[in-house]
Amino acid sequence: MRRRIFALALFLALGFAWAASAHEVRPAYLEIDQTGPAAYRITWKQPATGELALHLVPHLSGGWLEQPPADEYAAAGFVIRTWNVQAKTPGALEGQTLSVEGLANTITDVFVRIRPSDGRGFDTMLRPESPSLRVSLRSAAPVGVAAFVLLGIEHILTGADHLMFILGLVLMVRDRWTLLKTVSAFTIAHSLTLAAAALGRIAIPNELLDALIALSILFVAPEALRAQRGETSLAIRYPYVVAFAFGLLHGAGFASGLTSLGLARHDLLIALVLFNIGVEIGQLMFIASVFAVRRGLRLLVASWPRPLALAPAYAIGGFGACWAIQCSVAFFGLAS
Repeated sequence: MRRRIFALALFLALGFAWAASAHEVRPAYLEIDQTGPAAYRITWKQPATGELALHLVPHLSGGWLEQPPADEYAAAGFVIRTWNVQAKTPGALEGQTLSVEGLANTITDVFVRIRPSDGRGFDTMLRPESPSLRVSLRSAAPVGVAAFVLLGIEHILTGADHLMFILGLVLMVRDRWTLLKTVSAFTIAHSLTLAAAALGRIAIPNELLDALIALSILFVAPEALRAQRGETSLAIRYPYVVAFAFGLLHGAGFASGLTSLGLARHDLLIALVLFNIGVEIGQLMFIASVFAVRRGLRLLVASWPRPLALAPAYAIGGFGACWAIQCSVAFFGLAS
């Protein structure tokens, strides 16, 4: 029985580790700038980890993006392509259909920014459930508040790394007052580095950052096991210190959801606040769901084997170990 439970925990850990590397939660970015009466410059930024990138291909119904890009290069965790388009007539962008091939098979979004020469630009989002849109500059509206809040919620709820760390904290903390302080410390810490990283004050290579976040998950797993066994340690006595220290790393990870959007500084400050609100909402939703599951299990009339109660902590540790190895290989592979 014990071996089966541990095998299940390892299987779940490997599945989450694969999901973390296979699913990109940073949004892609497409910008269309009108540079002349019938001239456009189109920029496509697709997030990538090392040599790995999702199959995402932008298309315009006018065929503008079917020609080879004028420039293509990799920079700061992104593959960037640019096209210089000379349309046959002014206003040729109006009415075209913009779509992203492969988007429906992902959990990421595409931030679209269109800037015509007359200033009537707009921003919008393409999502997996709606991977295309008809360009209509006359009726366009800016991205609403809900879009950035939703982006923050999606970023944390689809990020297995952040969820595993938070779950480890919940398992490690024994009383709710300490948990409140721990979650608050994590929130303050990641808010600081989220702002600093999004505004360009700090910069950590994505591969190194992923490896450090994976190590934070690997650290919290054995502490959760000790707490569940009734043991103690410095981290168990002061979990809010651990949460604050590693929250600084996770905040830089959260910033990856904003840095690809190409926003102006004023727009970025507004988006930063709204995105952070979304992150906090998503975090609270996840913690509430963990408490609901825990409460439901306690109400069941059943005698749970001891190894089964420890399986989540083992799964967190297995996930952290597998992902740390993947990220370390990617980081040192790029560094060599």
